[in-house]
Amino acid sequence: MKSNYKAIGEYIRLVDERNLGLKVTTLLGLSIAKEYIPSVANTIGSDMENYKIIRKNQFACSLMQVRRDKKIPVALLRDFEEAIISQAYPVFEIIEEDVLLPEYLMMWFSRSEFDREACFYAVGGVRGSLEWEDFCNMQLPVPTLEKQKEIVAEYNTIVNRIKLNEQLNQKLEETAQAIYKQWFVDFEFPDENGKPYKSSGGEMVESELGEIPSGWKVKSFTKAIKLGSGGTPSTEIPDYWNGEIPFYTPGDLNEHNYCITTAKHITDFGLQKCSSKLYRKNTSFVTARGATVGGVGLAGIPMAMNQTCYAVNSTHSNDYYAHQLTKHTISKLKNEAIGATFEALVTKDFDSQLVLEPDKGNEDRFEERVSIFYQLSLVKIKENQMLFELKDFLLSKMTKAEVSICL
Repeated sequence: MKSNYKAIGEYIRLVDERNLGLKVTTLLGLSIAKEYIPSVANTIGSDMENYKIIRKNQFACSLMQVRRDKKIPVALLRDFEEAIISQAYPVFEIIEEDVLLPEYLMMWFSRSEFDREACFYAVGGVRGSLEWEDFCNMQLPVPTLEKQKEIVAEYNTIVNRIKLNEQLNQKLEETAQAIYKQWFVDFEFPDENGKPYKSSGGEMVESELGEIPSGWKVKSFTKAIKLGSGGTPSTEIPDYWNGEIPFYTPGDLNEHNYCITTAKHITDFGLQKCSSKLYRKNTSFVTARGATVGGVGLAGIPMAMNQTCYAVNSTHSNDYYAHQLTKHTISKLKNEAIGATFEALVTKDFDSQLVLEPDKGNEDRFEERVSIFYQLSLVKIKENQMLFELKDFLLSKMTKAEVSICL
C-alpha cells in the first residue's frame, strides 16, 4: 500500500446519540444509491426514542448484505441539520475535519472500486455482510487539506452542472405536458385568430368522451397510434455483442423522468439474430412489466427494445405528440388501477383506452411548438452522459490524488 494511504478507522469514530425526548422528527432512510431518502418504514408501535440522531456532516452506513447488493449504502448528511435514522445503521463522523474533509471521504465512498473492495471483505454467504472492523481497516489516500479542497471543488462543479441539467430537463418536460393539456385536454389550442379555441366560442360536439372540438374523432389508443413490440437477442453467438445498435430495456428508463431517453448504459449489438425491429429516433418505449411498468422513455437515437416493452409511433410522424399522448394515456390507466395492482400492461389495456384524434393541423402545430423543448432536452442528456463519465474519471484519479480537469 502506498505511503499516503491510511486506514479509514484512523479518521472516524462511531456516534450513538439516541432520540431521547423525541426532539427530532425527520426520519430518513438510506438508499443503495448512497443517498438519504424519506423513510418508508412502518414505525407504528416503534420506540422512536431508540432511533439514532444523525447530524449534518455525519455519515450513516449499512454493512448488511454488501456481497449480495455489491454496494455499501453509505451517505453524508448535507441537506438537514439533524434527522433520525434506524438504529441498525452505524453512524460515524470524522474526528478532525482539518485533516480529512467529509466531502472528500464521501467521494472515496462513491467509487465503484470501493464497493468492489468491500464485497471482497464481506462475509456470511450470499447475503454477506461487512464487519465494522473490516470497514475501518479499508484504506484511502489522504493528501493535504488544500489538495482535498481542490478535488472536492472540481467534483462539485461537475455534480452541480449535472443537477442543473436535470432540473432544466424536468422543466422542459413539464412545459411540454402543460401545452399538451392546454391543447388536447382543455381544448384551448389557438384558433385561426390565435385565441383559445374553447373559451373563444369554438364549435364543440358531443362524443363518448364528452364535448370535443368539431372535426376531432374518438378512437381506441391502438387505432390512433402505431403500437409495436420488441424481442430478445440470442446470447449464444460469440460475436453478437460487437454490433452498433443500442438495445432498450426497462432498466434503461431514465430515473429522472426525462422526456428523452438515450442509449446510456445500454449494451450495443447487431440485430441479425433478434426478433425486435429497429425503431426510429423519437419512438416512445413503454415498459410493460417489472418494477418500472408504465414508464415511458423516448429514444434519442434509432434503437431496438426487448420483449417487455411496447413501442409507440405516431401515424403522422408527430412523435413528440405521440409521446405526450402515451404519457397521458398511461396516467389514466394508472388512475383506473387504484385499489388494484398495476403489475403489467397488455395490448387489451391500450385497446380499452379511448383517446382523441385531433385534426392533423393542430397535431402538426403542437409538434412544431414543443420540438425545441425535446431537442434541448436531448442536448442536455448527452451533456450529462459526458459529465457522468468525467465524474467517474475524477473519482478514479483519487488513487493518486490528482486533479487537473478544466471546465
